[in-house]
Amino acid sequence: MHVKRFADTESYDAPNHWGVVGLRLQGFEDGGPENQWIGYSQFLPGGGAGPDATPFEKVYVVLSGEMTVIIDDEETVLGPMDSCTIAPNEIRKIENRSKHTCNMLVVIPYPNGKRPGAD
Repeated sequence: MHVKRFADTESYDAPNHWGVVGLRLQGFEDGGPENQWIGYSQFLPGGGAGPDATPFEKVYVVLSGEMTVIIDDEETVLGPMDSCTIAPNEIRKIENRSKHTCNMLVVIPYPNGKRPGAD
């Protein structure tokens, strides 16, 4: 088992994101997950990301607040404990249109399918 305390998380900057603080809960460390990493994103009101796509799928889980996910001009609002999977190469934009911070878990595979530095 690999335990990482919240106090030991490190922040990261995600490309094409604004109004957000991202913390890496798990991933990129020895003993951590080998196939994916877990981020905790705190989007301020007006914060968001995109439009862009990645060659791998990702999962969003809204813990509190709400997030509008826009794909092909279709808007879906996710609330607490709602989740979605964004398919590989699917262009998405996300926006926190509320007046509250949106706290979200993000599950993302490593770009090459395994933890960098893992054999």
